[in-house]
Amino acid sequence: MTHKDLWPSIEPLLAGVERPARYIDREWGAAHSVDADYRAVLIYPDTYEIGMANQGLAILYERLNSTKDVAAERAYVPWEDMSSAMRSVGVPLFSLESCAPVSSFDLVGITLPYELTYSNVLEVLDLADIPLRACDRGDGDPLVLGGGPCAYNPEPVAPFFDAILIGEGEEGLIDVVAAHRKARDAGSSRSEMLRALAQVHGVYVPSLYTPVYSDDGALVSVESSGGAPDKVSKRVVQDLSAHPVPTCPVVPFMDVVHDRATVEILRGCTRGCRFCQAGMVYRPVRERPADMIIHDVMENLACTGYEEVSLTSLSTTDHSQIEEILRRLRRRLEGSAISVSLPSLRVDRFGVSMARLASSGKKSGLTFAPEAGTQRLRDAINKNVNEEELLATVEQAFQSGWRRVKLYFMIGLPTETDEDVRGIGEMVTRVFAVARAAVPPDQRGAIRVGISVSTLVPKAHTPYQWEPQISLEEVRRRQSVLRESMPRKGVDLSWHDSDVSFLEATMARGGRQLSDVIENAWRSGARFDAWTENYDLAVWRRAFDEAGIVPESIANQPFSFDDVLPWGHISCGASETYLIRERQRTDTGQLTEDCSFGGCTGCDVCDDLGVDVKLGGTRGHR
Repeated sequence: MTHKDLWPSIEPLLAGVERPARYIDREWGAAHSVDADYRAVLIYPDTYEIGMANQGLAILYERLNSTKDVAAERAYVPWEDMSSAMRSVGVPLFSLESCAPVSSFDLVGITLPYELTYSNVLEVLDLADIPLRACDRGDGDPLVLGGGPCAYNPEPVAPFFDAILIGEGEEGLIDVVAAHRKARDAGSSRSEMLRALAQVHGVYVPSLYTPVYSDDGALVSVESSGGAPDKVSKRVVQDLSAHPVPTCPVVPFMDVVHDRATVEILRGCTRGCRFCQAGMVYRPVRERPADMIIHDVMENLACTGYEEVSLTSLSTTDHSQIEEILRRLRRRLEGSAISVSLPSLRVDRFGVSMARLASSGKKSGLTFAPEAGTQRLRDAINKNVNEEELLATVEQAFQSGWRRVKLYFMIGLPTETDEDVRGIGEMVTRVFAVARAAVPPDQRGAIRVGISVSTLVPKAHTPYQWEPQISLEEVRRRQSVLRESMPRKGVDLSWHDSDVSFLEATMARGGRQLSDVIENAWRSGARFDAWTENYDLAVWRRAFDEAGIVPESIANQPFSFDDVLPWGHISCGASETYLIRERQRTDTGQLTEDCSFGGCTGCDVCDDLGVDVKLGGTRGHR
């Protein structure tokens, strides 16, 4: 079936599915090119309304479409009603812009945002009629390329991808396209093309790497072949100013998650929280200058018509010019209905001051992340926050007109005790008391303190990559301790499903053998596992049994510093020496300074990758 035949078969299906706007084209800002020599389709492995909020894909979409003779389109995972209807009439997965079969493109780029989207990757490939495993694809099949946060441990899904781009894509993806296009035009075989791609900096070709196991199943080494490097280092953009953010992005017809204009103002975070993968893999900090940010915000709002703009980053109020940026935006937007949001705030009074500057009188709620309930544990994880500062921040927020605050915590952190868990409830009690005292008596009934508690998932390339996740039984026990310590009134307590965190940890810490588990689960109906109503641990348990794998042996077992890690042949730039040193500092509670405020902390990213911290001004606040 060709693209000319698809729409007449698709259109009748839309009347029978929910949210048909997920599957139609012609949104404002969508790109259309009918005569490009090279065609790519970018896919987010979830529904349209989730994928449309992904800023990374929006950046790559514009980057590709601004490249000569290259066209990029989009596709998402159809919801179950639509995928069933498509299969019933033989309609393959199609792109939005030209309604072309995904299998007809030169490149199929699938982002890997979260471990619980892995079954959806197989749903994409199956609906597109592309062989699930790279080893089963021929010269006529498209190049299936992965990338995104989960690429830093690509092994569980490695057999499903021809190549995986490690790191940032603005330059790396263009290099992949150029190398693939050259091989295609030269008539290279698929194996020749993959060997050529392996020479592109940051590109991991799984078929050229072989895991070697001992008799007892332990990973001994990962052997490279075909001229592929022994270790693949991430791509990193040295200067964000060379790559402006999209100022006229696609505007959806329907409500989507985070339905607002977004402008990335900085990339990277060197605060050094020892549990945080993003803080390690997106190093170093690189800021966009204030003038560029102001220009991009105003252009974005003018093009899209949005009434809210979000200044995005891992730690927005850390931008060295954030106060100048917000004051200038406030003057430019004065008299309009447009609001500015800051998705990430530091736990300090400066963060509240910046939120007040951005709010223009609107006081919805503030979110802070103390992460742990005691100072001992906050020091152990290098969370440079003290309770006095948190309480002063909450007091200022409620005196300034806010009536809701949300606090994020974790359980299962290394060295955690029951005293630390109970400390969360004790801290929340004091936070609630400070909030009540800060507002007039007639407004105290409006005060709400939301508490969200997650379970630590030890991630690759962090100081805790060697740590096990605590067992499901222990998670539930600590949740019980937490519940008993929490105030009974004025507090909304929620926590992440322990079964979901368990599967996430298994996938985050596992190796290539998990591909069989993922395929087994998908064939048994696993889809949209990140959606609470769809997640079923029993399906995954059966999939593990069929593969002969005990998930607890992956999620709940520690690695030693001498072990070969499943992701050891992938480098984010942070050296193993640095990560081990940071893990050891957990036991002593020794803090490590943020290098963008002080001196080098020896993570080795800048030296190894040839890049440096780039600030727009001087960071004078903490």
